[in-house]
Amino acid sequence: MSNDSAKNIPAVWLAEGQSSQRDMLQSLQALKAKSTLPFTIIASHRHNRPEIFEFADKVFVEPKDNDKNALPRWQFVLNHARDNNVKVLLTGRNSIDYEAHRDEFTKAGIRLLTGATSTQSLAAIDDKFAFMQHCQAHNVPVATAWRFETLAELQDLLAKHGNEPLCVKPVSGIFAQGFWQLDTGAVNAYDSFEHLYFTEDKKIHLEQFISAYQHSGMIKNKPIPMLLMPYLSGQEFSIDVVCENGEILAAITRHKMDKIQHIGLDDSVMIVVTPLIRAFGCDGIVSVQTKADVDGNHRILEINSRPSGGIDYTRHSGIDLTQIGLGYWLGLTPKPTLAAVRQQIKPCQVRAITVGVKIE
Repeated sequence: MSNDSAKNIPAVWLAEGQSSQRDMLQSLQALKAKSTLPFTIIASHRHNRPEIFEFADKVFVEPKDNDKNALPRWQFVLNHARDNNVKVLLTGRNSIDYEAHRDEFTKAGIRLLTGATSTQSLAAIDDKFAFMQHCQAHNVPVATAWRFETLAELQDLLAKHGNEPLCVKPVSGIFAQGFWQLDTGAVNAYDSFEHLYFTEDKKIHLEQFISAYQHSGMIKNKPIPMLLMPYLSGQEFSIDVVCENGEILAAITRHKMDKIQHIGLDDSVMIVVTPLIRAFGCDGIVSVQTKADVDGNHRILEINSRPSGGIDYTRHSGIDLTQIGLGYWLGLTPKPTLAAVRQQIKPCQVRAITVGVKIE
């Protein structure tokens, strides 16, 4: 192949993500192997990650956040994307920085996938209280939440709602960081030692939480906006969604029982996910969390404006959402439709296992 021909080959770029970048790159390599049209797979990360880079055709190390002499990350990526005929860029964890410069990527002929199409939408997705308010304004069933930033505000809320099961979580955060189920409304208080021993259960005695919050040096130095919420006791679902300007093109629903992920497409969940994606104008590959109340009615917990860590599970259902979404945006396949994708889904059960990867 001549150098001129190589320059005309389109490329897809997966920038630094949270947890699924390696799996998605591997899916893209599988798509490339069966595609009649060539394309280049590019990956980038701010750290040297050979276990991720092994599935890319070309790699770049993104600028460090604390490097004052480096180009802004979005500018660094844009410059190299122009030079490498990138047609699709999935931004991963720094979506809002890229979204602020969408016009420049569009002028360069790059389809930018940030999870939405405005910084306002991405900011509302990141702020869980603003997210709840936006859902309510668009009549999307969402988990109720009350914001607090001080002990006095928390105590006022507990005086009003303390007779029902509650939980707390930060206004902004990922991976369930800062989430705790409180023992309000419980017949018996939680064991004072239990939450230290079974940390994955995320349960804490109310008085212990209040004491820790009240005496926290971290909170005093930098207040962390928190949410107090009714605890929903029903089944939690994760939904991986390929979407374009608020339209769902493909989706998979997952729920976990013990250590097993149950994969399919649950209509009772999609009833609340569909208006949610429309309300935020979601665009790209995103993940949604829902949880059912005591009556089995599903409510939205949050959107993540990027692919979930479990998106690789979708391929076991006969539907690989990475290939469906990025294959379409690369121009390799026609625009998918949820109705057609639904017909191809084969419900299955998946168990996650840990795999070691040699990196040197």
